[in-house]
Amino acid sequence: MTAQRLVIGEELAGRRLDVALAEVLGTTRSVAAARIAAGEVRVDGRVPSKRLVLAGGEELELEVAPRPEAPAPPTMPPVRLRDADLLVVAKPAGLVVHPGAGHHGDTLVDACRAAGIPLAPGEDPVRPGIVHRLDRDTSGLLVLASSEAARAGLVEALRERRVSRRYLALTVGVPGEERGRIEAPIGRDPRRRARFAVVHGGKPAVTRYRVLGAGVVEVSGAPVPIGLVVCELETGRTHQIRVHLTAIGTPVVGDPLYGARPAVAAALGLTRPALHATALAFAHPIDGHPIELEEPLPDDLVIACQRAGLTPPDPDVRA
Repeated sequence: MTAQRLVIGEELAGRRLDVALAEVLGTTRSVAAARIAAGEVRVDGRVPSKRLVLAGGEELELEVAPRPEAPAPPTMPPVRLRDADLLVVAKPAGLVVHPGAGHHGDTLVDACRAAGIPLAPGEDPVRPGIVHRLDRDTSGLLVLASSEAARAGLVEALRERRVSRRYLALTVGVPGEERGRIEAPIGRDPRRRARFAVVHGGKPAVTRYRVLGAGVVEVSGAPVPIGLVVCELETGRTHQIRVHLTAIGTPVVGDPLYGARPAVAAALGLTRPALHATALAFAHPIDGHPIELEEPLPDDLVIACQRAGLTPPDPDVRA
């Protein structure tokens, strides 16, 4: 610990210590009192009472905790394509895409910066290069922009639905129709603000899907049907696939936020939602040449398929 020292000015004379300290620190009186009670404050070298009335001229010592060291940036994920304008990475499950609440220094953006990969600043300095996102625990292909021209072009292509994004998912239960198109607006769940839901007045959202296979896993002695589903986004709302599959009664395995039973994920050996961005296709935003990339299922989802009696599909399957 280091100590911050300052002299009490005459303008604080006659104030109680906790009141004066709150004013000096720009905090509440209760916080100031807690710091005094914790022994973090000394007046003229002595541990005071919070009720001490200041006369002015006293030397105040305040312990200052050292700043925690910034975490080492995460390992750069595999790069599937890179040029002067963009890069496509195979994001592993567990990696947050950009800094935000509770995540500073441990994100994909931090990994890119540490690797010396330029990212277009865009309109939000906290999210450089980001044109679309994957949830922390979703694995698979993600494109980032290195130049501002590429960022603008990719944002426009996404808005005009000229970017093809396909996902593979394992579901609790099997959708009743082999093929389907879910068109249902998505917004904040009015009952649980951490979730999204199909709500009246939400943003338009469309997901196409196809059932590739049906398996089963035993949970507490009872069989639970497991679906293997390929989904294709026509829009890109937050949690869109998770919300839409839940809306038709087949939530993504390992996704308790949207109602999937944790015991089902455990039986399949999963510790995260079984969702993988398996294919990405778009025209290069600068010269227009076609880009088509595919990413096989990671090992945890391959094992989960096998436990459910399902054959892991090729990444080129379509909805």
